[in-house]
Amino acid sequence: MPDTRTFWRVVSAMFILNGALFGIWASRIPAVATRFDLSPGVLGGLLLLMAAGAIASFPIAGRLSDKIGAAKVTRRMAFAYVGTLFLIAFAPTYLTFCVALFLFGATQAGLDVAMNVWAAEAERHIGRPMMSSFHAMFSLGAGLGAASGFVAETYGVGITPHFVIAGAGIAAITLFAARGNWISDIQDTGPAGPVFRLPKGPLFVVGFIAFCASLGEGGMADWSAIFLVHSSGATEAQAALGYTVFSIAMVVMRLLGDAITLRLGPVGAARLAGSVATVGVLCAVGFGTFGMSLVGFFLMGIGYAMIMPLALSRAANDPHTSPGTALAAVSTLGYGGLLLGPPIIGFLSEATSVRVAFTLLAVLAALIVVLSRSISKQDI
Repeated sequence: MPDTRTFWRVVSAMFILNGALFGIWASRIPAVATRFDLSPGVLGGLLLLMAAGAIASFPIAGRLSDKIGAAKVTRRMAFAYVGTLFLIAFAPTYLTFCVALFLFGATQAGLDVAMNVWAAEAERHIGRPMMSSFHAMFSLGAGLGAASGFVAETYGVGITPHFVIAGAGIAAITLFAARGNWISDIQDTGPAGPVFRLPKGPLFVVGFIAFCASLGEGGMADWSAIFLVHSSGATEAQAALGYTVFSIAMVVMRLLGDAITLRLGPVGAARLAGSVATVGVLCAVGFGTFGMSLVGFFLMGIGYAMIMPLALSRAANDPHTSPGTALAAVSTLGYGGLLLGPPIIGFLSEATSVRVAFTLLAVLAALIVVLSRSISKQDI
């Protein structure tokens, strides 16, 4: 087996690749919408098609990771993921674009599950928490991908050359960095059970904790700017700072998260994270000023940053379920939060106000504190 430094380099490269390709795509969504003349409603439906591909892929990738090894599945999914980005770039018709988008969502989710199983293997071999730093690399990759989109837009580079050049470049670098002989753990899962399954027992609580955090992340991505405009009177330019502050806090905290988990333990780290996120929401909602809202968003980023890595690490070390199956089930529930968060906040905002709707995030963050014992990797 490789040494600790090699472990981290190899697995981190896959997290960077995953985030970077997604950032490349996300940064050019407006340009893609223009190419195919998509209305906001049609675009929203297509993004759900991408989500459907992801949900279909989670359990399949988990089962394959158990059967043939996470490292092998991760590398194969990485090549497929790059290929689907190219399919989007070259899609000649609306129908082929729809197929490409479904496959893009499926391969991104498949890579996500497999690389997290691989990351959990690395944690076990190294003997200390590593998951948070791996997720920081995903955030770093997403930022790099988005930055490439900014450069492409600034200099008038089309979608096709941008996706091909940026995608091939980041793939070449990360896949080279991920080279090496890694023999993954093979899980004897016995007879195959249902392909699609939600977590059960204590693992369901872990999935629900992931759901609470990801709902907050999804809500911040789509509604933080609107919150600042409507609740604090911020200009649109000022409102753009909201998600920026939140994202910076996420990356910084994920780089520090492993040390905090090592010091406090998974349960203590989850309680701290949930508490900080709760305080952050209350700061933003309670004061309603631009400055305090930014402080609240920063605290929310710190709190949410640690939850998903903790939940996925706990799932991959479940005493009753194989890593791939457990992680896929928790990811399915957690991913539901990203999907449901924006529309739930939208419905509540329509019925009340965006400021009142954000109080839901405080309730869910407080539930993370209450349920944090389930993050323990011991049989509970």
